[in-house]
This record gives sequence, C-alpha cells and structure tokens, in this order.
Amino acid sequence: MDLELYYTRLALPLLRLTATMCIGLLAASLLESLHWTRFVAKLAAPLARAGNLREVSAASFALAFFSPAAANSLLAEALARGELSRRELVFANLFNSSPAFMVHLPTLFSLVFAFLGPLAFVYVGLTFTASLLRTFCTLLAGRIFLPLNGKDEPAQARASGNKSGWRETVNLTWRRFKKRCCKLLLYTLPVYILFFALQQVGAFAAVEHWLAGRAEWLGFLNPQSLGIVAMHLVAEQGAALAAAASLADSGNLAGSEIIMALLAGNIVSSPMRALRHQLPSYAGYFAPALALRLVLVNQACRAASLICVTTGYYFYAF
Repeated sequence: MDLELYYTRLALPLLRLTATMCIGLLAASLLESLHWTRFVAKLAAPLARAGNLREVSAASFALAFFSPAAANSLLAEALARGELSRRELVFANLFNSSPAFMVHLPTLFSLVFAFLGPLAFVYVGLTFTASLLRTFCTLLAGRIFLPLNGKDEPAQARASGNKSGWRETVNLTWRRFKKRCCKLLLYTLPVYILFFALQQVGAFAAVEHWLAGRAEWLGFLNPQSLGIVAMHLVAEQGAALAAAASLADSGNLAGSEIIMALLAGNIVSSPMRALRHQLPSYAGYFAPALALRLVLVNQACRAASLICVTTGYYFYAF
C-alpha cells in the first residue's frame, strides 16, 4: 500500500471519526456543565418513564437525534458517576436506536432512491419500522426488567446547584473535555488501527466470503437475487444497491424480490460492519469489554427486529 492509500483509507476516516466523537464529547461536557441535561431530558421523559429509564437516559435519547456521539458520551459519564447501572446502560443504548437511525435517514434514503427510485420508500420504510420496533421492545423489556425509578435525585441536585458564571462554566467544560478526550483517543485509535490492519490482511474478507458461500438458508430468495446479498457481504452497501438496480432495470427480478434480497443482505452483513465501524467508536466511551457487549447486544436486537420485519414483508408480498 502506498501513502495515498493509507491517507484515504486510514487517516481520513479516522480523522472524521475522532472529530465527530470529540465534537459530541464537547457538547455533552457543555450540557453537563450548564446543567441543561434536565431540560433536554424533559423532551423524552414520557417515553423514558414508560421503560423505567432514568432522566439521563431520556436526555441521551433526545441528544441522539442531533448527535449519537454526544448521547454515548452522556451515558458513559452517567455510568462513571454511578447514576446509571450497567443493565440500564444496555437498555438506554438500545433506546437510542431510533434517533440514531434518523440521523442517517436522509443520507440513506437519498442513496437508495438514486439507485432504486420509488422502491426506496419501501426499503427505507421497512428498516425504519425495524428501528421503531427495537425502541418499543426496549421500553417493554425495561418495564419488566428494570426497577421502577423515583425522582432523579442526582440530576435535581446538579440543577439546584447551577450558580456558576460563564467563565467558570467554560473552564469546567474544557477541563472535563480534555480529561475525557485523552481517554477517548487512548482506546479509539488503537482499536480502529487494529481493525484496519485486520481488514488489510484479508481477515474480514475471508469471513465474508465464507458466509457468502454458505447461503443455503437463503432458499426463500430468488437465486438471481443472491448476488445482491453477496455484494452486501463482500463490499459496501453501494455495491449491493448497484447490483439491485441492474437486476431491476433488466426486468429479471420483481420489486418485492429486490427488497427481500436487500433486507437479507442487511441482516447477514450487519455483524461484520458493526465490528469494523461501531466497536472502535464505542471503545472510546466505554471499557473494551463493555463496549463489545453493547455492540453485540445492539446488533443482535437489530438483526432480530429486521428478521421480524422481513418475515412480515415476505408473507405480505408473496
């Protein structure tokens, strides 16, 4: 690999990732220093209460509509202060799936629409339905497995103590940001570089090709659509959409068959993509073992919700 390839495939993506995470971390630190998390939490408080989630989880949910990185930072700090248990952290992270999805919704829709036209409404609508299903199931499970929370006393105490001026607030925000940013970079950079190295030596490609060659369980799909699933596994989403557009234009596949293939490809490819892209960022906020646990639980629930939606669409369309 030459220097240009390292620059485009490692340096630039890593710079974008760390910049996004640092901006989110700074925003979360500022909100905490200003004691505004209580105000932000009111926006999602009714939903959070339905799932026995605390105020900080509601604040994280509201923040996730604007910055998933800031939402994760808020949860990490609440965990460090003892305001959030590890069990509730898992539920709060799953609770943020819908707003995190909506952050990327315009980009996703424009990409799919460029390749598939009106079919984009069906495919994106189904994936969005899956994210709503995850949020609903998270609240239902939280109501069953999380204890009923009373008033959030730590948050109230912070809100009542908001007497500092702007200079002190800025200084406090900067001190917190520097401390947390060092920890974030300490974990994120080596994890990201490790996964980049694994990708370059072909580790991910080998696993994906192995999965692509064992697609017998996809017998419910039209055999011609298996190429779309394979493109999801061995390449990026754009390649799968390009393959889908080609088959759609040739008239070899019906629209419903293309949608089924895209959904199936989305399901089987998401674990590997999560390990490559989601785990490095999570490792910057949480301890490595906890970060891996959150990613695995998140992706398991994501796959389960997509399977439910795909099954429903299959019986509806076929």
